[in-house]
Amino acid sequence: MTTTLSDREPENLRAQDRGRVVLVVALVLVAAQVTIRAVLAGAGEFYWDDLILIGRAGTEPLLSESFLRYDHDGHLMPGAFLVAGLATALAPLQWWPAATTLVLGQAIASLAVLRVLWLLLGARRVLWAPLLFYLLTPLTLPAFAWWAAALNSLPLQAALAWVTGDALQYARTGRRRHLVSGVIVTALSLFFFEKAILVPFVAFAALALTYRVDGRSRPIRTAARRAAPLWLASALILAIWLGFYVSTVESRFGTPTAEMARGLSIHGLSYGLLPALVGGPLQWARWNPGPPWADPPAALVFVAWAVLLGTLAWSLRRRQRTGFVWAATAAYVAASMVAMISTRFGPGTTYELAQTLRYFADSAVVVAIAAALVLRAPRRPSATTIPVPVRRTAAAGLAALFTVSSLWSTVTFTRSWTDNPTGEYLAHARDGLTSRPDVAVLDHPVSVWVLLPVTFPHNLVSSVFAALPDRSDIAGSTTELRVLDEVGALVPADLLAVRWVDSGPEPGCGRRVEPGITTMLPTGPMLEATWTVQLNYLASSDGEIEVGFPSREPARVAVTAGPSTVYVRVPGGGEGVQVRTATPGLSVCIGAGPVGVVVPR
Repeated sequence: MTTTLSDREPENLRAQDRGRVVLVVALVLVAAQVTIRAVLAGAGEFYWDDLILIGRAGTEPLLSESFLRYDHDGHLMPGAFLVAGLATALAPLQWWPAATTLVLGQAIASLAVLRVLWLLLGARRVLWAPLLFYLLTPLTLPAFAWWAAALNSLPLQAALAWVTGDALQYARTGRRRHLVSGVIVTALSLFFFEKAILVPFVAFAALALTYRVDGRSRPIRTAARRAAPLWLASALILAIWLGFYVSTVESRFGTPTAEMARGLSIHGLSYGLLPALVGGPLQWARWNPGPPWADPPAALVFVAWAVLLGTLAWSLRRRQRTGFVWAATAAYVAASMVAMISTRFGPGTTYELAQTLRYFADSAVVVAIAAALVLRAPRRPSATTIPVPVRRTAAAGLAALFTVSSLWSTVTFTRSWTDNPTGEYLAHARDGLTSRPDVAVLDHPVSVWVLLPVTFPHNLVSSVFAALPDRSDIAGSTTELRVLDEVGALVPADLLAVRWVDSGPEPGCGRRVEPGITTMLPTGPMLEATWTVQLNYLASSDGEIEVGFPSREPARVAVTAGPSTVYVRVPGGGEGVQVRTATPGLSVCIGAGPVGVVVPR
């Protein structure tokens, strides 16, 4: 019996309807995920490196090389600094611009993942499975909620999906727009995160594996030939970027001990990555001011390993030519693991670092693409056919279980993440620093619950609040001692004495500082640190003096005619503090006073 065109029309219409349903459901899933992430972003606040980014945005010109080309703990990320600078300029120290960039970045990444899955699987319901995984997996939560991490991770996730899609399209159609798009997105992703060097390699592997599961001969050679201009352009971009990176960033790569490598690997895989793949970890642990880390129950770790091994056995037994898909995915995860271990190990490193998940967030995109390739692969002829109703029921049950587990992990993460004192600290500090803008505040570190001293000098009030408008001047000296306390309130302070400047040999004057002469104020031995000295002086006129330890650059301090007191921040150490006048004709008498550390009263 001959099939006519009119007979095929209803079938084509039904296929179009199915395609619309698949697309609409997929877009609804994306919208739901972005909404959930928007709630998480709205509940968040600045944390740790975020304050370094906005602090530098307040102290450096937006488009300056010193701002954009900065080695941030081994990261070269001018794009991230540019976004942070624009957000800070729009609303200094306000969270909503940062939260907006998080939501927009997540929406772009999720749509890019939907696009590549559509190109791999077409308008088939099976597309919902890898899409649902990417959208809901807790694997991407920590790198999303932390703004500084998201400025690295979200562009990388978007680029991995988008450039892979461009490679598939360019190989199929040869249209130049896909070549141009792939090259531009690759270049842009490198401006946000150095790990984006893997983007072209993932795109090449995905294209070659697509040919492999489709049964094409010589898939690697075919992938290289069909998209050769894209690979050559990407290689040129990587070469240029590599020179830029090497000339800017000090290498953090090293060789850890075998015990450290083993511990981080086990914790990262068994307690971090694998539970997140099945919707875990269900619960999180945290030691403020550190970030939350996955803390899965032992039963979930066992289930995660069982699911992994079971899925591997199922795909190898029922789907043709999927072994290389698993190998490529494992290689990507291993590369992420090696990068983390070789750059973040050290005497103070704990194994829980690997359980923070942010080092594996981009693996969610790779796993989603790998799942799509497995689902694209043809069934083995020998595989037992499972009835459609049974397959659909099982798929729906697994999807529901994964969704519930992932949402619960999201809820528990949000509870842990919002246990963050930074927001309250910044709010109090903004009020205090703008209450009396005419009185300078002596520069000092912020609370250790906000930034630890290891981040010096970015932990100083002068850095964190550099962009805050209408605030007090944050200076190296002040006539009124005030500090931000543990919750950020600006309160009166006292100088806790460690040493003393003596009363000096000259009655009624103490120690005289004459023009052109450097005078030593003996204190006794003091260790290298940042100290505050209280100068009780009598000045002949208004002017400036220079104060500091001999080994350090002195601070310039304004003095007024007559008797007064000024508190001066003096980094360094030694047997005494040097003072000399910086204003011609100025002479100053300095009496006894303490040298020590400033504490809230």
